[in-house]
Amino acid sequence: MVTLEIADKAVAVTNADEDQARELFLSESFKDDLKSFKSEGRSLWDGSAALTTRPASEDEIDAFYEALDEEDEVDDNDEDDDNGLDIDVVFLVSIDEIDDAAASG
Repeated sequence: MVTLEIADKAVAVTNADEDQARELFLSESFKDDLKSFKSEGRSLWDGSAALTTRPASEDEIDAFYEALDEEDEVDDNDEDDDNGLDIDVVFLVSIDEIDDAAASG
């Protein structure tokens, strides 16, 4: 698991491998999402703060699985048709209500 840090603050974790995580987290569409998402009324990313990836800590891994378990309870009726190629991202900070039109992914 890999964690994304913005200006040395852990903000997201993914179950992608290191190369996939770096490609995802540093993609232009994900960066656009980071700029549009807000946490406590402030933009998650200002477009210039350092974005870095690192191996996830045990606490971050636990938070990842807890979030997915909660999501699975809500989405029990959904069917997976992704052939097992599931890459998930969990935010480690509270995200204000997300405008689906603003999010690109």
